[in-house]
Amino acid sequence: MTTLFVCITCKARDDSPTKEEPRPGLRLFAALSRSAAALGGEIAVVPVQCLANCTRACTVAVSGAGKWSYVVGALDPDRDAGDVIAFARLHHADAAGLPPWRERPEHVRRNTVARVPPLPSSLSPLSETSAR
Repeated sequence: MTTLFVCITCKARDDSPTKEEPRPGLRLFAALSRSAAALGGEIAVVPVQCLANCTRACTVAVSGAGKWSYVVGALDPDRDAGDVIAFARLHHADAAGLPPWRERPEHVRRNTVARVPPLPSSLSPLSETSAR
């Protein structure tokens, strides 16, 4: 399974606390949740409080057990949800979470903030000499 972590606290630069409408991050979460629900469980959408990418908000992290993870920013909740879902499906389909670069949606290619390697399946304990 691929998990989309969506920053629900992301806001537009001109966003003020008095606005009546939900923050862009929350709107992106809602759009991604609707799209993922139609896929029958291959993608989970999880809200998070902050992904620390405020200068390039809205932001998502795409992750899966034993796979590379990606942080993608500068997302527009009204335009980019389809690209995020398309990328999440590519991530899900690739055993290592490394979909070919040219197959990724253009917005994802241009706005990937980070690519993080998977954690090793087992961490070897520190040897006695290296622990000193």
